[in-house]
Amino acid sequence: MSPIRYVEPVFRPPSEAESLILPVTDGCSWNQCTFCEMYTAPQKKFAARKEDEVLESIRQTGERYGDQVRRVFLADGDALVLPTRRLLAILEAIRTHMPAVRRVSSYCLPRNLLKKSQEEVNELAAAGLKMIYVGAESGDDEVLAAVNKGEDFKSTCAALDKFALAGISRSVMILNGLGGKLLSRQHAENSARLANETQPEYLATLVVSFPQGEARFRAGFPGWEPLSQHELFVEMEQFLSGLDLKRTVFRSDHASNWLVLKGTLGAEKERLLAQVRHAIAEPQGAHLRPGWARGL
Repeated sequence: MSPIRYVEPVFRPPSEAESLILPVTDGCSWNQCTFCEMYTAPQKKFAARKEDEVLESIRQTGERYGDQVRRVFLADGDALVLPTRRLLAILEAIRTHMPAVRRVSSYCLPRNLLKKSQEEVNELAAAGLKMIYVGAESGDDEVLAAVNKGEDFKSTCAALDKFALAGISRSVMILNGLGGKLLSRQHAENSARLANETQPEYLATLVVSFPQGEARFRAGFPGWEPLSQHELFVEMEQFLSGLDLKRTVFRSDHASNWLVLKGTLGAEKERLLAQVRHAIAEPQGAHLRPGWARGL
């Protein structure tokens, strides 16, 4: 029997494939973004795990696998909604029972950082929180309002800046196509502006998709029309063109992406732009991911 109780479905970032997934909450405390289907299952109603359960799971996992675990991902959607005291107790337990762990990471909703002082975030960093994944989705306030994100440019920047001051690495995700045809350009330009102002260590893009249907999304975003493959590439070209990053690892290799892009910005900006422009001009020769392989 597993020492950890999981409530399906369980999600984690692609780069956490080899991490221990440790639920400290179930679901997402906001869970109102109209594009997101991750925590809409009935069994994923938001709740904080009881502290005793989490600490006991850590202790038992340490007894069985403590010397094998190198990374821990705190699940579900926004572990940092927990009070700082509880997070520090969890991080201390990980250090005690799984001493081989070198990185603890988590998703984070920017609004959660409004409730934490810089001193608290610094404490979390000192206790072992090394990396945060922020689904910014867009840097454009009109797009964010249309998808009921509950955030804006300012709140996202504020959270990312707090993490930066604490020395916590930030991985930011932008949704290609989220603004549809009408808001595509401002979505691209303001998303680039968000990245430029915060200079995240990691930046990724996914293509917005709706495996369970678009009705919920369209209800809050009347007039939204999806971008064609060509238009997605044009938006990506606008986004990359607007970036002015010093040293950010960039990935656009999620299964939803037609065109796989990998590089470091800004050193490889021109190479990445050349790839996108080639896909715009000659998609048949751009080595695109076939539709059946996009995992949607």
